[in-house]
Amino acid sequence: MEIILYLSVALIAVAFTVLVVFISKTLKSLQLTLTNVAKTLDGLENQMDGVSRETTDLLHKTNRLADDIQHKSESLNSVFHGVREIGDSLSTVSHSVKNVSTRIAREGERKSDTVSQVVQWSNAALDIWEKWQLRNRKIEKTTEPK
Repeated sequence: MEIILYLSVALIAVAFTVLVVFISKTLKSLQLTLTNVAKTLDGLENQMDGVSRETTDLLHKTNRLADDIQHKSESLNSVFHGVREIGDSLSTVSHSVKNVSTRIAREGERKSDTVSQVVQWSNAALDIWEKWQLRNRKIEKTTEPK
């Protein structure tokens, strides 16, 4: 029975040795994997630092561009204000011209009766004048010595 006990202990020792060898290989493989992961994370950290710097630079450029656009927009506001004032002035001039035209048309219509009467009286006066001259010529022809 002692032999079985020695064989059992030897078998346990061999099994334990095999187990230790496989665990050792697994841990070695795990160590290599973790080393690769650490290198990858270092590279990723460097890339993230680069991206972070570029993002910061881009943000500063964007802020400068926004300030520039704001400044130019404020400068254009005065131009648009001037254009609006010119438009208001043109509208006022147009309204004034329209009022003057309306007044002239109204006065023309109101005075048209007077003008037509003056024309009629003038025509009548010319007719009378022509008849008077014609009559004077006839009188002169009849009183002329022969």
